[in-house]
Amino acid sequence: MTSPPRVPVVLLWHMHQPQYRDALTGQYTLPWTYLHAIKDYTDMAAHLEANPAARAVVNFTPILLEQLDELAGRLAAHLERGEPLPDPVLALLGPAPLPPRGAERVDLLRACLRAQRKTMIERFGPYLELATLAEGLATPERAVYASDQLIRDLAVWYHIAWIGETVRRSDVRIAALTEQGRDFSAGQRRELLALVAELLGGVIPRFRRLREQGRCELSVSPYSHPILPLLEDFEAARESVPDSPLPRHPAYPGGGERAAWHVAESIRVFTRYFGARPEGCWPSEGAVSAPALRLLDAHGFRWAASSANVLRASLAASTAQRADRDGAPGGSLPSDQAALDRLYQLPGGRLACVFRDDRLSDLIGFTYATWHGDDAARNFANELAQRARAAAGPDRVILIALDGENAWEYYPFNGYYFLHALYAALASDPSLELTTLADCVARGLRPLPLQRVVAGSWVHGTLGTWMGDAAKNAAWDLLCEAKLAFDETLARQELIGERRSAAERQLALCESSDWFWWFGDYNPAEAVRQFDELYRRQLANLYRLLGRAAPESLSRPLSTGRGAAEAAGEMEHGGVMRRASAT
Repeated sequence: MTSPPRVPVVLLWHMHQPQYRDALTGQYTLPWTYLHAIKDYTDMAAHLEANPAARAVVNFTPILLEQLDELAGRLAAHLERGEPLPDPVLALLGPAPLPPRGAERVDLLRACLRAQRKTMIERFGPYLELATLAEGLATPERAVYASDQLIRDLAVWYHIAWIGETVRRSDVRIAALTEQGRDFSAGQRRELLALVAELLGGVIPRFRRLREQGRCELSVSPYSHPILPLLEDFEAARESVPDSPLPRHPAYPGGGERAAWHVAESIRVFTRYFGARPEGCWPSEGAVSAPALRLLDAHGFRWAASSANVLRASLAASTAQRADRDGAPGGSLPSDQAALDRLYQLPGGRLACVFRDDRLSDLIGFTYATWHGDDAARNFANELAQRARAAAGPDRVILIALDGENAWEYYPFNGYYFLHALYAALASDPSLELTTLADCVARGLRPLPLQRVVAGSWVHGTLGTWMGDAAKNAAWDLLCEAKLAFDETLARQELIGERRSAAERQLALCESSDWFWWFGDYNPAEAVRQFDELYRRQLANLYRLLGRAAPESLSRPLSTGRGAAEAAGEMEHGGVMRRASAT
């Protein structure tokens, strides 16, 4: 007897950080891009490199690729020519003197504590000791008692804690610093800077080599991670939440053209860095609508992915539509499993749509962090094997998709044992075939028709995370007003050549989804403050590039968020919430 065919399983890791560079100063206000690069992007490449049978889809946002490239160049310029470092936390490793004022020193002390307490601080005795001292000194009155050596040693340990586990186990520089423990010299700090520069500069080439070797597929999101359905039509928010409040402006001016710009620019940037066009797209936050999917189809993408919650709502709407059209019951919906493990296609389209299994994806994003790595990998492989048996038949594919960066600091050893065991278990299971979405499409898996798409995302299947709250809607209104100013300046032919290109790119940064994510009084106050201020400064810089004075409204915060006590337990490294998914 022949064995039943293996069921294709796709792991999709989404890599994304918004633009943290302050448009007015050129400095990075938050360090998460380079920290995730030296920890998560580096480790994720290493796990694929270590197992020849491993396969995955790795999705990059173009704005992340550009930041990685710029940061690597600026670190190289510092090491070669002594140019200033681009981030105040990173600069603690350099030769520049520390600020003498209490408030500035407090900010630096607090910044070096933005790491998971249990898995990243308590793991290292010297870091825990320094962190405990810093916590007691992190007030304007006491900061003067924090010596320069204490702050610099704290910064060294902060970066050691953020180094990827695969690097920690192989790099002699990290081993020497870890063994010494304290009193790090300027030369040792420079060695650590050089390692950070190497890791930053290696991220893009490593993933490009993996793609060229057929070890992974690389896909892309729209340029600065905008929510395409909302750019195209504010009413999309009401497809999943019918009573959702909308911004004062009826629509984003020229939103369809802007959505097309983000998609076309994503292809251009991706091709420049990876040497080939992307075949697939993970729309920002998995947010899709019928117009958004048709836009991706028109730009030549072969597949796009979203969430099971979007599929469920869309299948229900399709069934109701058939019932209304035919004047008869639309029939029962297929079971979740039968419906989920398939590709779909809009009428007349060529784009294959695939929807992630939210429950299985969230096991990795949230549940397994507290398990032993081998046990978690074994459990996950068993879950998939049972699913494969239930999903027996042709044209099946199981998609697991989540952030490839934010979950791992909750795992011991940055998920090292789990990820190592996960790839091994899935690659060796006789009922599963670890593969990519491009391969699934190329082999001719037949999609099912999807008559209707209800606009939504991987967060609860709605667009409410980015529109509907009063502060979010006010942020959209500020963006609409800035876009009208952009259009008016363009119509007067006051933007030409490089000036137009700079203004258009700055507009794209303002259109990112990340600003709207953070607005709302249910988010932690400090994170809201940081993103609120950065968003308003991005808009102010757009007005500057247009040759206009920024409106007074940009001087007022949009949202206060929640108090620190109320938000306890939901913060990730002092400012970025854990963003695997939110089903």
